[in-house]
Amino acid sequence: MDEGQPISYEVLHEGVPVYSSDGQQVGTVGSVLSAPEEDIFHGLLIYDQSKDVRFVEASSVASLHERGVDLRLDAAAARELPLPEHRAPVFKEDPGEQTKWSHLIHKFTRGTDWKREH
Repeated sequence: MDEGQPISYEVLHEGVPVYSSDGQQVGTVGSVLSAPEEDIFHGLLIYDQSKDVRFVEASSVASLHERGVDLRLDAAAARELPLPEHRAPVFKEDPGEQTKWSHLIHKFTRGTDWKREH
């Protein structure tokens, strides 16, 4: 199977097939998890054969190609990949920065109560 040229995680597209180390297609790329400003590749979210989303950490990815992702896991291990945690990341900011941003948001929203939960 011709997977094309090796590529960077930065240009990997959604829908690219994902293959186990024993050559079976175990899913397709859903999205790339990265911190591009720091050039860090965290892993992939993939859709498995039953269309469930699974998390593949970067250390389990052997190679990325234009038309295929190769895992270091065999098909049985790929079926056991975890579901992603559906939590937003927590960012710890400088309280002074939060105040500055709160002020700007307040200014641009013309004083509406943007913090209130509905």
